[in-house]
Amino acid sequence: MNMNTQIVSSLIEEVNQTPKRIWMTAFIFCFLVLLCDGADIGILAFTLTSIKAEFDLTSVQAGALGSWSIFGMAIGGLLGGWASDRFGRVRIIVISTISFAILSSCTGFAQSYDQVVILRTLTCLGLGCLYITCNTLMSELVPTKYRTTILATLMTGYTLGSLVITGLSGWIIPEFGWRILYFITIIPLVLGILMFFLVPEPESWKKSRAFKLENPDAGIVKKGQNPYIALFKDKKHGKMMMLWSFSSGFLLFGYFGVSNWLPSYLEAELGISFKKMAVYMIGTFLTMMFAKVIAGFIADRIGRRIVFAFGTMGTAIFIPIVVYFHTSENIGWLMLIFGFLYGIPYAINATYLTESFPTSIRGTAVGGAFNVGRIGAILAPITIGYLALHDSIGAGLYDPQRAE
Repeated sequence: MNMNTQIVSSLIEEVNQTPKRIWMTAFIFCFLVLLCDGADIGILAFTLTSIKAEFDLTSVQAGALGSWSIFGMAIGGLLGGWASDRFGRVRIIVISTISFAILSSCTGFAQSYDQVVILRTLTCLGLGCLYITCNTLMSELVPTKYRTTILATLMTGYTLGSLVITGLSGWIIPEFGWRILYFITIIPLVLGILMFFLVPEPESWKKSRAFKLENPDAGIVKKGQNPYIALFKDKKHGKMMMLWSFSSGFLLFGYFGVSNWLPSYLEAELGISFKKMAVYMIGTFLTMMFAKVIAGFIADRIGRRIVFAFGTMGTAIFIPIVVYFHTSENIGWLMLIFGFLYGIPYAINATYLTESFPTSIRGTAVGGAFNVGRIGAILAPITIGYLALHDSIGAGLYDPQRAE
């Protein structure tokens, strides 16, 4: 490492004591933004049955809607991470929030499958930026000793969004139809406008940005250089990028595969009514929120790695139990346990990932690793849809070999 790089590393890792009022304000806005993000991502799962029926779609086409959504989020996340390093964390959150609110609400006017695909993909470009950028912003504002607890609590906003859309879906779709659900997604537009005026950029980003402008050939990324090429030229950062990409791929494959098809599975194969299914999903999301806060608190005391490993392995072991040992009597309890286990790795993921990279390339690296991982998630909904044609949704959720 040369002298300039050492200077940059020293500068960007400088501890900035952000006033509590500022980071609490930022937390409130990021929490609400992620709540809307989680709701908008979850909206497809609850409108999928209605969209499939209205446009006479096959299971593969319906599953492809989920895959197009994840594709949009992956591209948005890659661009958003880079843009947040260059233009600012808050600015990109604001732009992403306003864009997804407008585009998502337009989905309610769609008159064909192709229109839904295009609008959903464009909407998810904005949604894909928010998870990464909100966590990056808060990781640079919150003191280290509270960081995992605060970021884990922040992630409950995402889950609360899923809970909100579950409740709204159970009320709105049977009474007013699926289009109304999309119309109300214009509401986050107000959040984006207010955040622009009330939340400042982190001092660490401002200093890092100012240093790079004054010294364009210093640091990890030189002037005019592709940031991802620069990342992989540094062996340490390149290795971390690869490891987090694989980790995110497995984590997201499971999450989006299960969340996209679980409501349909409960309705179509277990014969559970829409409203009762919504109650089961609400219970799952509540236990997931509880798990995130508890996991964050414990991780700040005993370490990120052990808690993260426990959550990921526990979830992987429990999925076949849900698929093969459920009954109409125990499915509610099994989903509560599943929600608790799945909440743990999501609580730790944000802090662990953001702390793996320095400020000057954090948005790029985190956005790259998390969204390259989304490639695996893109395959999940359509894969389960394909397997459902040959066997059942339950088989697709766990055992691909049963479809052969």
